[in-house]
This record gives sequence, C-alpha cells and structure tokens, in this order.
Amino acid sequence: MTIQSWWQSLSFFEQTFWAIALLFSLLFIGQTILSFTTGDGDDAMGDADAYVDHDGGIGFQFLTIKNLIAFFTMFGWAGIACIRGGLSTGATLVFSVLSGAVVVAIMIFLLRAMARLKQSGTMDISTAINKTATVYLFIPAARGGTGKVHVQIQGAMRELPAITDEKQDISTGSLVTIAGVVNESILLVHSANA
Repeated sequence: MTIQSWWQSLSFFEQTFWAIALLFSLLFIGQTILSFTTGDGDDAMGDADAYVDHDGGIGFQFLTIKNLIAFFTMFGWAGIACIRGGLSTGATLVFSVLSGAVVVAIMIFLLRAMARLKQSGTMDISTAINKTATVYLFIPAARGGTGKVHVQIQGAMRELPAITDEKQDISTGSLVTIAGVVNESILLVHSANA
C-alpha cells in the first residue's frame, strides 16, 4: 500500500486529524530543537513570567505559540486514537478537545511552578539598554500592551516583556533597539531601523 492509496482510503474526518497531528508534531519537534539550540531553555521560561508579575498587568498568558502547538498536537493524536478505537464523531471531537486542554493545563501548571522559583537577582536589566533584540510576541503600539523580546543579557539569552512608544505595532521577528527600562522590569523599545 502506498502513502497515496492509504491517504485516499481515509475519511475526510480522519484525514483532518492526521493532517493536524502530523503538522503540529513537526512544529513541536522543531520548537523543541530550537529551544535547545538557541538558548530558549529554562532561563527564559522563568524570567519572562517573573517580570510580568511585577508589572501588575497581564500575568501568565494562556494563548501562546507553545501552548497552541501542544494543544493541536495532542488534539490530532487523540482524535486519531478515538477514530481507530471506533468512537463516534462527537465523542472523538470532545475527547480530542479535552486531551488538548489537559496538556495545556499541565504546561501552565509546570510553567507557573517554575516561575515561582526565586532567582538570585544578579541580572541587571539596565545592561540591556542600547542592545538589539528580536521580537518574540508582537508589541502593541503606543504602550497599548506588552509584547516579548529575546535579548542577550550578561551572556544569557532572555525573554523579557517589552513596550513601545511607536505609533505602529512591532511585529514578531522584527529587530528592535532597547531604549530604556520601565518599572524596573519592562523594556522600552523602538524599531532598530527607526
């Protein structure tokens, strides 16, 4: 049996779950590899949430790229298992959504537990001023909200909250220059090409 004949033998419902499972599994694997190779390891996971907590603002974000990838990865594989197990369409959808939600809940629990770990406090955030950073989560214009940036501080890659005074949002992947620090925990940035 070839892959093409196998694919055509599946129902549209099952094809959908296979497509979701395979696509998001690849994204999950890529995200994991990037986490280990680019320094987005345990340092970044704890720091960003700890700094946002001091802001009194958004706190922990439920809808993150990592959570969405984890949700849809589990959603897809749980759906395939349910279909193979002979469950109805409705039961498959319900079980898949619940499975994805459980994985996200576990991730949130683990990240919150790590955020509670105290750091030594040796990082001096002011050393980031005049450095170039990469936007990880878009930064709303005119201090309309908080985004996140990746920046190297004191030899370690950090993920820190950032705001901007610019009139336009700064999109994910853009380079920014750090102009200052607000409330001792949030970076004030502007586009690197401005």
